[in-house]
Amino acid sequence: MDNQTSVAEFVLLKFSKIRELQILHFYIFLVLYLAAVTGNLLVISAVSFDHRLHIPMYFFLMNLALQDLGQLSVIMPKSMLNSLTNTRRISYDGCVAQVFLFLFFAGSDFSLLTVMAYDRYVAICKPLQYEVIMNRRACMRMIGTVWISGLLYGILHASATFATSFCSNTVNQFFCELPQLLKLYCSKEYQTEMVVVLISVLIVLGCFVFVIITYIQISVEVLRIPSVQARKKAFSTCLPHLIVFSTFVFTTSIAHLRPSSDTSSYLDLILTIMYSTLPPMLNPFIYSMRNKDIKLALSKLFLLN
Repeated sequence: MDNQTSVAEFVLLKFSKIRELQILHFYIFLVLYLAAVTGNLLVISAVSFDHRLHIPMYFFLMNLALQDLGQLSVIMPKSMLNSLTNTRRISYDGCVAQVFLFLFFAGSDFSLLTVMAYDRYVAICKPLQYEVIMNRRACMRMIGTVWISGLLYGILHASATFATSFCSNTVNQFFCELPQLLKLYCSKEYQTEMVVVLISVLIVLGCFVFVIITYIQISVEVLRIPSVQARKKAFSTCLPHLIVFSTFVFTTSIAHLRPSSDTSSYLDLILTIMYSTLPPMLNPFIYSMRNKDIKLALSKLFLLN
C-alpha cells in the first residue's frame, strides 16, 4: 500500500460475527475481569490493613497487584463494550492511550518481577544484612524506579509507533497491540520504533538473565541448608514469584516469537489473550494460594467487617 491514509479511528478484531457468541464473549470476559479485580483488590487490602505485612516482599506484591489491575483495565472493558454494542471501533486517541497504558503497566510489571527476584536473593543469601539492604528508603527508590521505567517504556513506544503514517486502520487483534499496528505502516521504514524495540529486547534479556542467575545462586544457597524443613520453607517463599515470572515470560514469548501473519487467526487471538490477561489474572491467586500470611490477613479483614 503506497497511499497514506489519515486515520481517525481503528477497527479492532471481532471475536465472532455471530451475535450470540459476541454476548457469550462479553459474559466470559466480565466474569474473568471481575474475578481478577476481586483477587488483586483483596491482595492490596490485605497488605494495606495488616501492619505485619508491611515488609518489602508484600510491599512489592501490593504494587504488582496495582499493575495487574491497570493492565487488565486498559484492554478488557473496551473489548467487552465492543462485543456488547456490536462494534469494532476505537478512536485514534483511544488507541494511543491503550498502547501507552498497556506497555506502561506491562513494562512496570516485568521490572517489578526483577526487583522481587533480588528481594528473594537478599532474604535467602544475605539474611543478616536483609534489613539493612532492603530498608524502607531503598524499597521506595526501587519501586519509584520500577514505575518510572514503565512510564518511559510506554511513552517511547507510543510516541515512536504513532509518529509514522498508517495505510490501514484495521487491527487484527482485539485491542491495539503493538506488533499488529506495525503491520499497518505505509512503508517498512520505521527505524525509530525498531530502535526502541531493540533497546527493549536488550533490557528484557538483561533482566531475564539477572533473574536466572539470581535463582541459581538462591538454589545453591538453599541446598546448603542442612534442615529439610528449612529448605522447603526457603523454596516456598520463592515458588510463587518463580511461577509468576515464568508465566509472564512463557506466554509473552510464545505470542511474539512465533512467525507473524498478515491475516488473523484464532491461534493468534488465543495467544494474545494468554499473554495480555492470563498473568494478571493468576498472580493474586498464585501468591495467596499457599501464603498463610495473606490468608490470615484476609480472614481478619473479613472478621472486622
